[in-house]
Amino acid sequence: MKESVNTMIRSMIRYNHGDPKRIHHALKVHSFAVSIGQREHLDEKQMEILELAAILHDIGIRSSEEKYGSSAGKYQELEGPQVAGRMLLEAGIPSEITKRVCFLIGHHHTYTDIDGIDYQILIEADFLVNLYEEELGQEQARTVMDKYFKTALGKEYLTAMYLENP
Repeated sequence: MKESVNTMIRSMIRYNHGDPKRIHHALKVHSFAVSIGQREHLDEKQMEILELAAILHDIGIRSSEEKYGSSAGKYQELEGPQVAGRMLLEAGIPSEITKRVCFLIGHHHTYTDIDGIDYQILIEADFLVNLYEEELGQEQARTVMDKYFKTALGKEYLTAMYLENP
């Protein structure tokens, strides 16, 4: 794991101190994203971008709740890039990587015009965790898979967790 990823994990945990649910969510999304990213053979730079975006994808929730009284996806997309951008800058992450990470954070609830494998994997990893945390059923899982999943491993994980009986 790159040092930048470890640094952002620590920063995300400090930022969300006292909120283990949010911390666990980010770490679970990160874990699924890494697994899928490895299977999709992302190069080192793509993987770093994906990992940073997965760790920080919901970093705008606190600001959204403070400003708008809501953690709705559209507010996360508005607030997240600003918060993440500051954290990435403080950690010395190159601007090219920061720009893409902030783009992904600012679009992780937008499921149209997905413009890269990093974006696709982030969406899938977040859905894999949200389906569980929000206790959504098989019908919702099937709809999500049919509409949004593209990677073979993402589909395999979703099917194994939500659609098949052991």
